[in-house]
Order: sequence, then C-alpha cells, then structure tokens
Amino acid sequence: MRFSAATTAGRFLPQRLALRVGPLLDRIDAVLFTADERGEAGRMSVIAFSIRIVSAVIAFISQVLMARWMGSFEYGIFVLVWVTMVIVGNLACLGFHTSVIRFIPEYRERGLMDELRGIVVASRLFVLIASTLIAGLGALGVWLAAPWIENYYVIPFILGVICLPMIALSDLLQGLARANSWALFALSPTYLVRPVLILLFMALMLWAGYAPDARTAIFASIAATYVTTLTQLIGVTQRMEKQIPAGPMKVHFAQWFVVSLPIFLVEGFFFLLTNADVLMVGAYMDPNDVAVYFATVKTLALVHFVYFAVKAGVAQRYAQFTHGDPRKLAAFARETVSWTFWPSLLMAFLVLALGEPMLVLFGPEFTSGYPLLFLLVFGVVARAAVGPCESLLTMSGNQNVCAAVYATTLAFNIGLNVVLIPLFGLWGAAMATAFAMIFEASALSFTVWRKLGIVMAIFVPVKGAA
Repeated sequence: MRFSAATTAGRFLPQRLALRVGPLLDRIDAVLFTADERGEAGRMSVIAFSIRIVSAVIAFISQVLMARWMGSFEYGIFVLVWVTMVIVGNLACLGFHTSVIRFIPEYRERGLMDELRGIVVASRLFVLIASTLIAGLGALGVWLAAPWIENYYVIPFILGVICLPMIALSDLLQGLARANSWALFALSPTYLVRPVLILLFMALMLWAGYAPDARTAIFASIAATYVTTLTQLIGVTQRMEKQIPAGPMKVHFAQWFVVSLPIFLVEGFFFLLTNADVLMVGAYMDPNDVAVYFATVKTLALVHFVYFAVKAGVAQRYAQFTHGDPRKLAAFARETVSWTFWPSLLMAFLVLALGEPMLVLFGPEFTSGYPLLFLLVFGVVARAAVGPCESLLTMSGNQNVCAAVYATTLAFNIGLNVVLIPLFGLWGAAMATAFAMIFEASALSFTVWRKLGIVMAIFVPVKGAA
C-alpha cells in the first residue's frame, strides 16, 4: 500500500484540522507520487532543494571554520584560487555536461541505443582529455605570468590546476545523472560529499602539523576532489550499465559538439556572471577584501540555492515538453516561476534578518559585508522572479540567443565592476552584481517571450489564463 500524506493525516489528526490541511497535503502527494512528467520534475526539484539546503549549511559551516583556521588573508587567497578552479573546471566541459541532458532522454525515447552508448562514453573521454590539456596550459600560463602576479598567489594557483580534470569530470557525471533523473547521484557528490571531505582533510592536515594557510587548504581540496569524483564515476558507471545493454556504439561527435558549443557559451557566461564579482574583487583588492566579500556571497547562497534546485529539477522536463504540446510547455514553464520566486523571497527575508550574526561567525572583521546583503538580495530575487529561463531556452534549441544574452550581461557586469570597484570598493562590486542580475532577468524573460511566446515573470498577467 502506497504512503499518502493526506490519508495519514485523516487517520491521526482531528477531522476539522484534517479537512483544512487536506488540499495542501493532496498537492504534496501529487509532487511525491504522481508518475507523470510534472510529478517527476517536482520530485527532482524537491530532492535538489533539500540537498541544496543541507549543502548551504555544510558550506557555511566549512567556510566559517576555514576562515577561523586560516585568518582572512590566507582564506582570501584560498577563496580566489578555489573559485577560479571551479569556474574553469566547469568551462572545461565545453557544454557536454548540459548537452547530455538533452541527448540522453531523446535517444532513449527514440530507441537509439547505439547513439546512447556512444554519447555516454565519448562525453567522458572528451571532457577528461580537454580538461587535462586546459590544466596543463593553465599551470604553464601562471608560471610564465609569475612576474606580474602577486607572489602569494603563484604557488596556490599552480597547485589548484591539479583539481581541474576531476572538477570537470564531476560536472559531466552530474549531467549524466540529471539526464536520468537521479537527483541524489547528480547533486550529492558536489554539494554534500566534496565540501565535507575538504573540511575533514583540512582538519587532519592541521592536526598533523601542517601550516594553517592557503596551500594546505588547496592540498585538502585536491584530495577531496579526487576521492569524490572517482567514487562518483564508479557509481554512475555501474548504474548506467544496468540501464543500457551492451552493444555497438555510434559516435556523432561533430553533431554533439555543434550543439554543445553554444550551450558551453550559455553555461560559461552564466557561471562567469555568477562569480565575476569575486574574481573582480580579487583583481582590484587584497585577499582580506576577497575574504569579506566571499563570506557575504556565501551567506546569500541560502537564497540562490532555491533557483538552482528548481533548475536542476526541470531542465530534463523542458527538453521533453518541447517535443509535445506547446500549451503544456507554457503552463509548466510558468509554474516553475512560482516554484522559484516565493521560496526565494522567503529566504531573502531570512538572510537579511540573520545575516549579521551569521557573518560574525567568520570573524569580527567579516561583519563589514553585512550592509552589502541589502543590495545584493535585489539581484537574486529579480533572477528568481523569472524562473529558469535559460534552461527553457537551451532545451528548446534557442541556446544561441541565450548565449548572446549572457555575453551582453557579462560584458555589462565586468564594465560596471571596472568602473565601480575603484570608486566604491566592495560597494562597487555589489552594485555591479545587483544591476547585472536585474538586467539578466529582464533580458531572459523578454527573450523567452519573443522566441517561445511564454510569459515567465511572476507578476505579469497571462492573457487567457484562468
């Protein structure tokens, strides 16, 4: 007998109370147990949302401890190196970590098992080779540019590139898991296991007598990244082998690359846009300022994770709906805007209320970032107000125009940072980020309306809607 929240409430709650909460519990049952596309997308979003909540807590605690152990200067160095490695590792996938989410469900539905086997194997080999080459070029570039880089950054950056192949492979494996709606396999390694292992290895190294500095933190990150990714590779591979029977492979690399390249631009511009402020602060200000700004951004991540959780749950369903009834796609897309906006707004108020005591945990000097939250939160809520527009554009074949929107937004963001950081310091970075997010949300929503005729904006009425 299947569990039902509504039935259980009827058994254990007073009748009047059960009647009042019944409609809400029916909606919960629909999300948890309905077998259709909407139900599966809802379940994946709920799982992703739950993982991101736990992840945000783990990340916050680990970053507080790292800052306490290292001090703001060394912590700022580590932050800049690690953020750069995560960005470049993601870019090193060249879009394959997202394009597999589009191709795998398509091949499975059409019964193209040879192509399915081909993309699963070829994507992993390509990402591993490409990321290794990029890591080598990155290390060489840092070494050659050493005379023009602050000396306290050189060795940490050279060490950091060791992580690149495993970060890239982990992102691809996340895409393979998302394509199969394996939410736990997709998100747990990156958002739960890896940060816990970084913290554990760092603690063990400090206990063993290593210096509490950025180099030690990077060594801990290298070990955690390799352990996490190799374990993830084994788990995803075993599960894929159970679903895909052995047989010949067909590799259409040129076709996959042509589709992946604009997706790479979309994801790349989005990832750079999300982290450009930290990189620009690192370019213009010292590691202490980087540490304060990053701690502020990590506090704001409690709002961000709602958006990313919904995005993780709906991308595959967008791809499936684009081949069906346009009205169902439009209705589902508008529904995902509500999934994103209202929880984000609630979390925004919570972060503003608790931001200062949360920042003081990093250290007394970190509270100087608290006023920035009031400005940054406007941009995050603006992005949530239009839902995962870029996923809808990418999965519906409009990745080129989506890339153009992100390129424009990134240029706008960098230009604002270049002008505002020298004038206003961290306030300049916060202003640039907030204005860029508002511009991005407006441009993406307008593009979805022009290309697909779908209104994705929380307070904009839809003609003919009930």
